[in-house]
Amino acid sequence: MATIAAHGAEAPHHVIKFDPIDRRAFIGGSDARIIMGNDQDDLTRLWREKRGEIAPQDLAHNLIVQLGTVTEDLNRTWYQRASGQTVTDIQKRVRHPVHRWMAATLDGIVAETGAVFEAKFMLPWAFTEEAAAEKHMAQLQHNMWVVAARTSVLSIITGGGKWVELTLHADPLYQHLLLTAEKKFWRCVQSGEPPLLFGIEPPRPRLAAVKVVDMTASNLWAECAATYLRTRAAHGEHELAKSELKKLMPEDAKEAIGHGVRAKRTKSGAISFDPVEMEAVHAPGQ
Repeated sequence: MATIAAHGAEAPHHVIKFDPIDRRAFIGGSDARIIMGNDQDDLTRLWREKRGEIAPQDLAHNLIVQLGTVTEDLNRTWYQRASGQTVTDIQKRVRHPVHRWMAATLDGIVAETGAVFEAKFMLPWAFTEEAAAEKHMAQLQHNMWVVAARTSVLSIITGGGKWVELTLHADPLYQHLLLTAEKKFWRCVQSGEPPLLFGIEPPRPRLAAVKVVDMTASNLWAECAATYLRTRAAHGEHELAKSELKKLMPEDAKEAIGHGVRAKRTKSGAISFDPVEMEAVHAPGQ
C-alpha cells in the first residue's frame, strides 16, 4: 500500500507494477482518450487488445511518441526550474481504490499542490493551448479521478522550441461522462460485445487566463475602443454626479426633482435617476 498526497490530504491507493501485456487488466489514461474519441477503428483495436485477441500496438517506430519519451526528463526538469515546484511519484502506477479496473501511470505528482503532472511533446504546426488541452483532457481527467486530485499540470515542449505550461481543473461533469463511457467499454471487454463510439460531447476545457493577445487586427475592437476612449471622461463625470446626488437626497424623501433630474427611492432603499421635462412637472409642496 502506498500513499499519494492530494491537496495536503493523505489518500491510500494501491501501487502496482506490470509489464506491457498486463495493460489488458485495466483502463489507463491513454486508453481514456481513445474511449472518449471519435475513431471507431481505434476503439475496436483497444477492445481487442484488452480481450487479448491482438498484441498491444508497437509504438517503437512512432517518432512522435518516441520524441515524447526521450524529452520527458527534460520536460520535467524544465517545469521544475520554471515553476519552482517539485515533481515526485515519477512513473508510479496507481489503481483506483474503488473501481479496480481503473489505473493511472503517472508522469508525476506536484509535491506542493498534489496536482497531476503530465509531460507532452507536440508538433508546432497549428499549435494552440486550447487544442492541446482538448487533446489530452480525457487522460488528465482520468488520472485526476484515479488519484483524487483537483488539478493537473500539462507541461508541453513543442518541436518549435517552445515550452508551455497549462493548469487544468478536475471537471465533475466531464469525469461523470468519462466514467460512464469507461464502464460501458469495460463491460464490452468482459462480455465480448464489440463497443460502439459513445458520442459524448465533452465540456470545453477551462484554461487559466494567462495569454496577452494583440487585437490590433480587429476592426470591431478598434470601433469599440474608440467609443470607450471618447466616452470615458463623460462616464466618470456621470457616475460622480450620481453619487453626489444620492448624498444630497434627504433620507426621508421618496422622490426628489430639480433642474431636469428626478431621483426615486425604492422600498429597498436603492435610488434611480431619470431626466424630466421641468415645465411639465410640479413638485409636491409647491
